[in-house]
Parts: sequence; structure tokens; C-alpha cells
Amino acid sequence: MSRFLCGRFALDLSAPRIMAIINLTDDSFSGDGLRGDVAAALRRAERALEDGADLLDIGAESTRPGCDPTPEAREIERIVAAVEALSGLGAPLSVDTMKPAVMRAALRVGADMINDINGFSAPGAVDAVAGGACGLCVMHMRGEPRTMQQNTVYADVVTEVAECLSGRVAALTAAGVARERIVLDPGFGFGKDVGHNYSMLKHFARFAVEGLPILAGLSRKSMLGAITGKAVGERLIASVTGAALAVEHGARIVRVHDVAATREALQIWRACAEAA
Repeated sequence: MSRFLCGRFALDLSAPRIMAIINLTDDSFSGDGLRGDVAAALRRAERALEDGADLLDIGAESTRPGCDPTPEAREIERIVAAVEALSGLGAPLSVDTMKPAVMRAALRVGADMINDINGFSAPGAVDAVAGGACGLCVMHMRGEPRTMQQNTVYADVVTEVAECLSGRVAALTAAGVARERIVLDPGFGFGKDVGHNYSMLKHFARFAVEGLPILAGLSRKSMLGAITGKAVGERLIASVTGAALAVEHGARIVRVHDVAATREALQIWRACAEAA
């Protein structure tokens, strides 16, 4: 499925797309949180688009392992202000949240996509998104960010995650969501250990449940540091390599911090893929 319906946009996913992270949080694991500074978010978004981003993903709640939830009112305030400020940039705006109230607020001011690490499983989440035209990223996570790394036992991580994603797709389509509005994300680092993460990367194509497109988000994550020994701020090469491997194994969207470097890597990947 190469067409992704995403609010005001219909994206062609026959070639991989880059989603840039615009982080409004106070305590981002990657150290790039903007603490609600909307002017800085606009500058970062403009730079990301200049560097080659196709989508912008706005988040106002940290989801690093062990983090505490952000108060709903603060998250709504920051998300609404950012969506309003970025809506004229001509790019799809995704909002990274698992709270139905935040989803509704974001959609009211023009968000094109909701990226839910909880797979739209919270009470009211499906209802919040089913009736509109926004794109949906359905991600797999066990538990919640504060506790997710306390339960990382799987008999077969790839099969179990794929089955869970399939169940969430069934719930959304039963509520009337068109399949063209859905992308899937297996959730690197969300309730998985290092070995699980690399098994998922190796077998990434298996997450294309029923032919739906898949998104990979592994930029700067601890799975990269565990292999390279690099600190968060030194994981550029590993992040770009991970994005390229994910695309090689079927990712249609890569969610990244470092847009320009990722774009160059994908240019080389595409030249190789299209060579005689």
C-alpha cells in the first residue's frame, strides 16, 4: 500500500519518507527538548524541512523509560501552540501523544496525524481519531513508559508484536478507519531489550501487517549505544545506519533527529536500489 492519507495530505510511500522529531518536552532522553519554546520549535521545523524532512512529528511528553507522565493541561497547551505555529509550513504535522484529550485538541487546530505509542488502546482513543481524516501511527508498547522495561519477556518478539499490531488494526478498522490512514510501528525500545530490538530490525518486513506501511523510530536510542558504546549525543552514525537498514528491510517512514544525514544515506540507498 503506497498511498498514505494524512489529514490535508496524501503521501506517496513508494519511496521512503523522513519524519523529523520536534520535541517540546523538558526531559527528552536525547537532550533536544525545547521546553515548550514554540519559536524554537518553528525554527527547528523550518530547518528540518530545508534538510529534507517530509513530515514533522511534534511531541510534548517524554516517553523515555522511567519517565513520569506530563500533566494533560500542559501537554495540550504546548501541542496546540506548536500545531498552530507550524501549520503554515506546507508539511504534514504529526502529534505524538497517547492521551485522547490531547488528540482531540490537536486535531481541532489542524494536526494531520496522530502518533500513539500506546496503539490507540487507551479508553476513548479510537473514538478520538476514528471520525476524521487524520493519519494514524499505531505503535506497540508494553505497559507505560514508566514501567515498560520491567516486562521484556517474549517467546517470539517479532510474532507477538506483529500479532498485537494486527489486533489494533482490527479495532481501528472496525470503528470505520480506512486502512489508507494507518501506518505501523513495532516500537523499538518500548518494552524490549537489546536483543529484541535487533531481532525486530532484522525481521522488520514482518511488521507490514496486511500490507500496511511500517515506520521505524530508532534514532539515538539505547539499542545503538549498547552496541557502539556511544553516548546519546554521539550516535549520529549509528542512527543513520539504523535508518538505512530499516528502509532496506521495508520501512516506508523513518522518524529521526538528524534529517540531513539521513537524507544523504537514503539518497545512496535509492541509487543502489535503482541501479541496473
